[in-house]
Amino acid sequence: MNRAMETTTTNSRQTSTLKDMQQVYQNYTKEDQQVWQLLYERQMEGLPNQACHAFLEGLRTVQFRGEKIPDFSKVNNILKAINGWEVVAVEGIVDDKLFFKLLSERKFPATTWLRKLSELDYLEEPDMFHDVFGHVPLLTNGPVTAFLQALSRIGYEHADNPAAIELLSRIYWFTVEFGLIKENGELRVYGAGVLSSVGETKFSLSQEPMHFAYSVDQILDTPYRKDVFQDRYFIIDSYEQLLGSIGEIRAKLEERLTHSVNKQGN
Repeated sequence: MNRAMETTTTNSRQTSTLKDMQQVYQNYTKEDQQVWQLLYERQMEGLPNQACHAFLEGLRTVQFRGEKIPDFSKVNNILKAINGWEVVAVEGIVDDKLFFKLLSERKFPATTWLRKLSELDYLEEPDMFHDVFGHVPLLTNGPVTAFLQALSRIGYEHADNPAAIELLSRIYWFTVEFGLIKENGELRVYGAGVLSSVGETKFSLSQEPMHFAYSVDQILDTPYRKDVFQDRYFIIDSYEQLLGSIGEIRAKLEERLTHSVNKQGN
């Protein structure tokens, strides 16, 4: 795949250092630009009636367009002026500790490579369209970014505990990636994993999957799969509700970790 990325290290993507990475805009090919435009236009056919209002407003604020791959430097000028967030280039999936550290510092890690024309509908790992189109518009929203930063601080504290990361990943998965919100009595999408997939956008809002009210306990009890459409989605009433659940998330996490330790000790 084309990767518009320069690094001065040969380490794996999980150990490479951020200072060695940047988006090299001139490295994007005509195919890259074409892929971005095809994906953008395909999503935007339905999203005005499917995406949450904050996403659509954020999309305008960060000035994304179908005919041009976003330039991180220009996007960051906008984000920093709003709330101090920025997009930082990473080669691929980073390890948990770095991921949570970056988010806790208002740095959103995004890869810079785009899928090929032959891979428009399925990828084994997220590309730039998911990372940037799906996530960045909502980085303009105060309660969403406050939730993301607070959740990441908890994650960073527990980054060396696999049990904790598994539980926190469920919260992240069913909110930031695959969350739905009720606006004016209608279901809308705010999760980036849905917003960047035309198929899952339609599926998530249909009658086929199960829909549940947002529940920290229920989400912590719910494993997920990455290779299929989700069979259940959780619905928030507002982003303030999401942010307001941080205390409960921390308390429930500690409760479950303590119970697990006690159970192992008996």
